[in-house]
Amino acid sequence: MTKQSFLRGTFILMLAGLITRVLGFVNRIVMARILGEEGVGLYMMAVPTFILAITVTQLGLPVAIAKLIAEADATNNSQKVKRILTVSLAITLTLSVVFTLGIMIAAPLLSQKFLTDSRTFYPLIAILPVVPIIAVSSVLRGYFQGKQNMKPGAYAQVIEQIVRITLIAVCIRAFLPLGIEYAAAGAMISAAAGELVSLLYMFLMFRREKHITIRSQFFHTVKTSKDTFQSLMSIAIPTTGSRFIGSVSYFLEPIVVAQSLAIAGVTAAVATKQYGELNGYALPLLFLPSFLTYALSTALVPSISEAMAKKQHQLVEYRLQQALRLSFISGGWSVVILYVFASPILTLMYGTDHATVFIQLLAPCFIFYYFQGPLTSMLQALDLAKAAMMNSLIGSAVKISVIFALASRPEFQIMGVALAMAAGLITVTMLHYATVLKRITFTIYAKDYIYGMIAILVAGAVGFLCNTYPFSSSLGIQTLSSITITTFVYILLLILFRLVRKEELLRLPILRKLSFLK
Repeated sequence: MTKQSFLRGTFILMLAGLITRVLGFVNRIVMARILGEEGVGLYMMAVPTFILAITVTQLGLPVAIAKLIAEADATNNSQKVKRILTVSLAITLTLSVVFTLGIMIAAPLLSQKFLTDSRTFYPLIAILPVVPIIAVSSVLRGYFQGKQNMKPGAYAQVIEQIVRITLIAVCIRAFLPLGIEYAAAGAMISAAAGELVSLLYMFLMFRREKHITIRSQFFHTVKTSKDTFQSLMSIAIPTTGSRFIGSVSYFLEPIVVAQSLAIAGVTAAVATKQYGELNGYALPLLFLPSFLTYALSTALVPSISEAMAKKQHQLVEYRLQQALRLSFISGGWSVVILYVFASPILTLMYGTDHATVFIQLLAPCFIFYYFQGPLTSMLQALDLAKAAMMNSLIGSAVKISVIFALASRPEFQIMGVALAMAAGLITVTMLHYATVLKRITFTIYAKDYIYGMIAILVAGAVGFLCNTYPFSSSLGIQTLSSITITTFVYILLLILFRLVRKEELLRLPILRKLSFLK
């Protein structure tokens, strides 16, 4: 198996994440064009239940598997690797069966009483096939990440999106004559198909690992691996605690939103439409840069775990500095582009710019979200998952409380939900940062962040000028050209301020061969 360096592994995941996000937007555009705002709202109201099901089923095991396999691999302990995989599969498969039955039983009550829209029953039922598929694929992802081989997981992401895009229009149109709720369920079915093909690919890659066989003496290995189970749970439970809290918060979110908007006098159909605009149109754009922070976070856990096992403390600090700086500059670009070009981007993608106000409100706050992934991974690698869980609990409590306090007031309504999201993510990020500072020696290079803010402001000003003085009557050409100019100015400033370093670029396989970098 090919083991990649931290930056090369990050680059592979980043490239796959970028492709996946672009394909994901194509997927959302197709869905939005066919389903409309109300159909997207029905789909998005079922998604939190889907996320909760996956969180409970995975039980935080991908991170635990990656960490323990990285440590076992450092000592060439192949038997420990086998035990980790066997116990993890036994846990996730058992939980997936239990939770699938739970959703099946709870779906009628959940759709009618809590989500206040009985039509969400059908998207909820369509979730069922996805749960066991992702349960198995998450174990394989954790294995490859622990081996610091990011290619199988990266390719699987791309394959999943390609299959989903190929099928989504077919599935939605096949069910649309039966009603918009069935069409929303069809969109969820296309997601299940994509996950299945992705799992099959990772399984084929795993089969190439000739020295790993988990079928032989499966149940005996499970019974005799009490220590492995305890090691997994010591990492997985606090890790899943953070994700579980976030998933429960996300699960409760549409319920609290629906109830709060009802108090404010908003009807169920209008509430569903508004929630669709916020969660279906605005948030996907705001989450776009997280493909880089996800890549950094995923590569960070095994890299930091290996460095800590070898007592390379300076490398630990260097990796965190690197991850935070790269998260900041990618997030800064996102803030500029989304804040300045929110309206034309939404119009070109969805045919409506109703979600512009949400993006412009949340974009500056989301710079904190882009820091959150690397900080969370750092806490997990430092065995501070319990602290991360408590931070997530506090942030979720803040978000839910602010939703109820603001969204129930007629003067705020759905804007109260957006403000609550901002309050929650800022709270969690600041708490994570404070927790990391308590554990490791960490130098804050204020100059990098000052230069980064200057780059953001200057690039933003250039973007505003492009908007103020348009040079094309075509909205598409004008927007694309303006974003290109703004991005070029931003990258130029990053290079000028040395926020992107030559030694880092040299580690990337594509740029290493360029003569001007030698």
